Amino acid sequence: MNALPHFVDVHADVLDALNNQKPVVALESTIITHGMPFPDNVDMATSVEQEIRQRGAVPATIAVLDGRLKIGLDAEELSRLAKVTDALKISRADIAFAISQKKSAGTTVAATMIVARMAGIRVFATGGIGGVHAGAETSFDISADLTELGKTDVMVVAAGAKAILDVPKTLEVLETQGVAVVGYRTDTLPAFWTAESDLEIPLRLDSANEIAEFQKVRDDLRLEAGLLVANPIPADDEIPSNIINGYIETAQSEMAAQGISGKAVTPFLLQRIFELSEGRSLKANIALVKNNARLAADIAVAFHAPPRP
Repeated sequence: MNALPHFVDVHADVLDALNNQKPVVALESTIITHGMPFPDNVDMATSVEQEIRQRGAVPATIAVLDGRLKIGLDAEELSRLAKVTDALKISRADIAFAISQKKSAGTTVAATMIVARMAGIRVFATGGIGGVHAGAETSFDISADLTELGKTDVMVVAAGAKAILDVPKTLEVLETQGVAVVGYRTDTLPAFWTAESDLEIPLRLDSANEIAEFQKVRDDLRLEAGLLVANPIPADDEIPSNIINGYIETAQSEMAAQGISGKAVTPFLLQRIFELSEGRSLKANIALVKNNARLAADIAVAFHAPPRP
């Protein structure tokens, strides 16, 4: 592993895995700082990390705690982060600000990708990526996750783009950025809370080994863009599109009426959908994150396996 900046702390288990070329899976932390209240956020994060360990990989939750960039959290650090009431939500533009000002922060997809690649972690599991927001043709509200996917070569396992977004435009931007979008055992782009959509996915692979081999060839070609692995939510956990779409439309109408914009959009929409669905959306979210963690661990294990004779 390359030398890291002085403000970085790497958990001992993660450091050992990186130094010995063992599989590691990065995890973002905005789901902890902004996704749910304490202690539910700790229980969720702990269970997701356990899913990864059970598949033979080491979890590395990435966050900023009092200005220290953490790559992997111990139980005490996770609890501290989960209790922070004024945590920042950081991306490429403000990760350095959080560190320099000794703040605590949850990392978005973009920020987590940056740190993972810096540390040499090639696989990252999240819930869903950010993307093009509805009305972006006038607001220009497009997540930095998409440009990061276009420049940082990390394998990102997600249940598609968050369904609160303009998903067709999000897919178009990913194509423009040169991001390889692979459906895991699916021919359509998963719609976060729903396993299928009416959008055809560009590529399909049906095993973790195939995904790992695909990435190795991309490495040989020195392709710098990321690889998005779209992993559908398990059928037993999904919310049918005719139900969830109604919640989304109501939440978006309320958001427009209240003039909410910028970084406040996603938290507002997710909270309103949680309320409208009477908690069902959060249960589905946790289920899909765990499902993504399992696949990400399998990919990491396959990626670090010795070459076949």
